[in-house]
Amino acid sequence: MFLHLGSDVVVPKDDIVVIIDLESAAQANTTQEFIKSFDQSGKVKNIAETGKEKSFIVTRHRAYISPISSMTLMKRGNNIVTMLKAMDEGR
Repeated sequence: MFLHLGSDVVVPKDDIVVIIDLESAAQANTTQEFIKSFDQSGKVKNIAETGKEKSFIVTRHRAYISPISSMTLMKRGNNIVTMLKAMDEGR
């Protein structure tokens, strides 16, 4: 299954390593250093407009800055699992 991160970017759900809330990350030095290290590696794709960055998603191959909140992304991901389970039980 895939997860839509915003701005026409879709990634395989199995490739997602972590989804970080950027507002919470601003309060944690360790998390900021983690994000900064990715940014310096050149493997970050910003798909959010300036000032609308809400989450930082790390996948197996790169990281994304998304305009969609971490909670919304998590709900979308969980909804996919719930739908698959329901379809499986309906067989």
